[in-house]
Amino acid sequence: MKTGFIGAGNMASAIIEGLVSSACLAPGDLAVFDVDAGKAAALQKKHGLAVCGSAREIAQSCACVVLAVKPNVLASVLGEIRDVVRENKPLLLTIAAGKPLSFYSETLGFAPRLVRVMPNINAVVGEAVTAYCGNENATADDLAFAARFCGAFGTAQALPETLFPVFGVVGGSAPAFAYLFIDALARAAVRYGMPRDKALAVCAQTALGSARMVLESGVHPQELIDRVCSPGGTTIEGIAALQQHGFEAALAEAVGAAVEKDKRL
Repeated sequence: MKTGFIGAGNMASAIIEGLVSSACLAPGDLAVFDVDAGKAAALQKKHGLAVCGSAREIAQSCACVVLAVKPNVLASVLGEIRDVVRENKPLLLTIAAGKPLSFYSETLGFAPRLVRVMPNINAVVGEAVTAYCGNENATADDLAFAARFCGAFGTAQALPETLFPVFGVVGGSAPAFAYLFIDALARAAVRYGMPRDKALAVCAQTALGSARMVLESGVHPQELIDRVCSPGGTTIEGIAALQQHGFEAALAEAVGAAVEKDKRL
């Protein structure tokens, strides 16, 4: 499906990298427009995709239009492409944060074929987890395309839009929690004599491997913890200290605080 991006920022660039490197879409099936012509030109030079002169041109020439602009300019972009979308009926795939499906129907004055996707920052390294959901006019083929699209730069999870606020925390905000965990673990290792660069490499790889164990082994995390903890050993001592100092409760509070903040925005 010929796919055009309106917006060529960091997230769009990461997604395009994933689409091309995974062969989900060929460069000849991709186009981009950005008000910053330099950003679009850089993507053209790197991937060989087409550059369009306006958002309207993207909507006219592409079967799928990816809305990758800041939420504060989204209404303006939709106004620019409204009549083309009404006539050509392309699939709109939006990565704009904080805008529900209803926003697009209200802004356009009609319900387009629309899929909302919510990727996270790890798309930059092809390891995002992305939620997606469609509106009433999104077809089964549209949703299947969205799943392949999101899978090109990580993994995809179909979720009802009602769960997007909590996904925005455990999928969108939680990478920062994970970075904080890795950094704190590495700093603790430095305290006991390990060089900073070695500590960071070890702790990051440990987190990566542990995540893969959960995803690929099919074993519940609690059982994996039990497998590592020998009776009277060092690991169970560390686990007990984490629990004593509120590690699990702190994570639960962090998720709750972020979800409540989302409700107030």
